[in-house]
Amino acid sequence: MTTDAEAHRMADEALARWGGSERPIRLVKNRENIVFEVWLPGGRRAALRLHRPGYQSAAAINAELVWTMRLKEHGLGVPEPLPMLDGNLLATLENGRQASCVGWLSGDPIGCAEEKLTGSAADQRALFVRLGALIARLHNLTDAGAIPAEFPRPHWNIDGLLGTDPLWGRFWENPSFSESDRDLIQRARSAAREDLARFIAEGADIGPIHADVLRENVLEGEGSLLLIDFDDSGIGFRNYDLATAIVQSLEEPNLPLMVEGLFEGYRSHRALEDFAARRLALFIGLRTFASAGWIITRAAPDDSRQRFYAARAIGMARHILKGTTPWTAEKSI
Repeated sequence: MTTDAEAHRMADEALARWGGSERPIRLVKNRENIVFEVWLPGGRRAALRLHRPGYQSAAAINAELVWTMRLKEHGLGVPEPLPMLDGNLLATLENGRQASCVGWLSGDPIGCAEEKLTGSAADQRALFVRLGALIARLHNLTDAGAIPAEFPRPHWNIDGLLGTDPLWGRFWENPSFSESDRDLIQRARSAAREDLARFIAEGADIGPIHADVLRENVLEGEGSLLLIDFDDSGIGFRNYDLATAIVQSLEEPNLPLMVEGLFEGYRSHRALEDFAARRLALFIGLRTFASAGWIITRAAPDDSRQRFYAARAIGMARHILKGTTPWTAEKSI
């Protein structure tokens, strides 16, 4: 874990590449990426990101920055990468850590993982209509040319999600799983692999995705939704973006309306075939599997978060095996 003092030292070194900060910098978060609020010369408010070591290569981070720059140019509400004094977007510090600056987006997250969404059922449905539209616009603008020619980002494909070494870890090894739980997870993993292969054969929509459209990464700002934190972005199933947008709502009483709104919003801007829509539960399950793997190295074995993510994965594994969804007892596939 990087101490706050070490983070400030790295931030001072990095900011020299952008001409320094006109005001005192503020540490916003010190987790996997370290983020500071800074004010660049000329009064531009920005977020300085110190990227976590070993997660993405310099080429991968630069590809993310070029992508979001083009999305911003085409009117999508995403952070705008800001060049250094030498015109480049990415700095390499003396210790090898990568740093970048993006324009500050003002707004509040639409929710957080620990709390239920506020508002009426109609309000929540309307929010997910807007969220579906935002995701569709992301996919449309990307396919229309916003993606860089070189895009060396992670692949959220069958192996990246379900292989022997998934991108976010060997989820079936979560310490909260009992032996019977692991058997259930492994059977669902096998069934999911088979269905993903069928999905590809049927014409799955695959391309660049955000891969982490959680409530904390969607801001309400000036009457529009803004999308931040492309750190996990890569090439994958477009369904995965829809799944990450809904996964934190599995315990919400208005889940059926949220799913309905998400589909409506997405389809108002981009085609979503029925054979793809029917697999939303599958991809929600894949996200719960990934999260059960992600938490393994980030919390003690007896941490309550291990059990929380494991329990979600177990619940979705049952849906995968039965072909049902959390919002209806009907078959989803």
